[in-house]
Amino acid sequence: MSVSEFPLRPTRMPRDGRALQKGQQTKAAIVDAALGLATQIGLEGLSIGALAEVAQMSKSGVFAHFGSREELQISVIREYHTRFEEEVFYPALAEPRGLPRLRAMFANWMKRTSVELDSGCIYISGAVEFDDRAGPVRDALASSVMAWHAAMKRAIAGAKEEGHLRAEVDEEQMLFEIHGLILALHYEARFLKNPGSIARANAGFDNILRRYGTDSPAH
Repeated sequence: MSVSEFPLRPTRMPRDGRALQKGQQTKAAIVDAALGLATQIGLEGLSIGALAEVAQMSKSGVFAHFGSREELQISVIREYHTRFEEEVFYPALAEPRGLPRLRAMFANWMKRTSVELDSGCIYISGAVEFDDRAGPVRDALASSVMAWHAAMKRAIAGAKEEGHLRAEVDEEQMLFEIHGLILALHYEARFLKNPGSIARANAGFDNILRRYGTDSPAH
């Protein structure tokens, strides 16, 4: 999983580089405001007009950076995915391959999820909004989620190779059960306001590891 599909800054700035850099900074600030707004009202609630009001800009100024609401929504999804990787995926790579890395990925995922119980999760709310709607926004959202799932499956496969999980473990099934914990946590804690939901999700993960694990210690 990587962000290689996202545009990178040029190593050399053109002659009007200062203006371009300022434009990039302005666009980044708009995307940041849009992401904050989307977590509250959803991707479908985003509009050039609503964002212009929040960012204290003119509609034409916001439109000049994105051109359409669809492009704005996709930019928000990409920014959310980038931040998700930075907070959840990359820190886990510092852990040894196998179960320690898988545990770190889940712990980081839980940490971010716990914060999003108040702010909202673009992946989850976006799935509700776009699950039955074809188009570039749904494609961008699904691609981001699948990239994260692929990273989790690689971690599960690595734990199998290290002997921390049984060789016959189905990566898809294990990921399904782990992802289910995150979805259940959002429903139980955010919607039903049930206390102790975070502890139950963590206990559920430990139960999954016990069922699929071996007696081999994970150093």
